[in-house]
Amino acid sequence: MKTILTLIFVLFIGVAAQAQNNTQEVKVVTIEKTIVTETTVESNTVARLYKRTNSTVKKALKFTTKRNKAKLA
Repeated sequence: MKTILTLIFVLFIGVAAQAQNNTQEVKVVTIEKTIVTETTVESNTVARLYKRTNSTVKKALKFTTKRNKAKLA
């Protein structure tokens, strides 16, 4: 009896979920862009140099877990 009621309940929830039709059509706005063939270089630009290049990436790659440590047998 319990399994029959559970089955009916699951089917009822499934039918109720399928009956909802809330999807609306979304129109996508397209933007056209042209291809630039000429580039200009400004002579007054400043390039910055940093001593620690990718320091956060290197730090993230060097992580160790407790299970990586060697155990004494």
